[in-house]
Amino acid sequence: MNWELVDRYAKSLIKEAGHKIRVSFFNRLDIDTKTNANDLVTNIDREIEQFFISRIKSDFPDHKILGEEGFGDTVETLAGVTWHLDPIDGTMNFVHQKMNFAISLGIYLDGVGILGYIYDVVRDDFYNAKKGEGAYLNDERLPQLGVVPLSDAIVGINARWVAPNRFIDNEKMIGLVLECRGTRSYGSAAIEQAFVATGRLDAYISMRLSPWDIAGGLVIAQEVGAVVTNLNGDAPHLLGQESFIVARPGLHNDILSNYIRLKK
Repeated sequence: MNWELVDRYAKSLIKEAGHKIRVSFFNRLDIDTKTNANDLVTNIDREIEQFFISRIKSDFPDHKILGEEGFGDTVETLAGVTWHLDPIDGTMNFVHQKMNFAISLGIYLDGVGILGYIYDVVRDDFYNAKKGEGAYLNDERLPQLGVVPLSDAIVGINARWVAPNRFIDNEKMIGLVLECRGTRSYGSAAIEQAFVATGRLDAYISMRLSPWDIAGGLVIAQEVGAVVTNLNGDAPHLLGQESFIVARPGLHNDILSNYIRLKK
């Protein structure tokens, strides 16, 4: 596999898709819901995913595509090359704010992340990484992440996981919130992973993330030394929804050991 060619191709597709999204700001937006009233999808999500799939299937017909809106393949195994695509990660932000959303793409070979991309469309910030070759923001190489104690850390977490919920012990999460320097929530898993990779956040925690939410950011974060696992401490399996944490080295173990308790 000529990964340099795939890398150039993917970057070109992402930039073209980003232009299409910006143009859509001036057009009609059709908004639907999926699993619940707050799980939004728009005609632009669907059109952008179809744009990617039509091009990838034409140029790489033997590659599989796992896309959020369901226009790709039914992926039951990660054997071969798989593209994990979220055309607009942060659709609620796209609808309400016209910012704080991103295109997220991870390209994997036999379950191993080779290429990762996050494109913050409105800010025109392009994060990317290739396995073993470092991570970049707008072509500037990102430094390796250093160690930060929890007392100095900014943690990305949605407030719903601190409130009583059926997934995680919220009393433990309250302890985390009280011990860290501060918390933030941006409403896009891709952007929050990118912010960990750049040091704008020190950790990001979420439940119920899908492969397309994290696949691109996982490659980027690992290239700067972040530790990425599910909340059981295992590598994300990327074939279904699961819990997720990405954090600086040292901080990851502190949070996972002392503040995370999943409900049975």
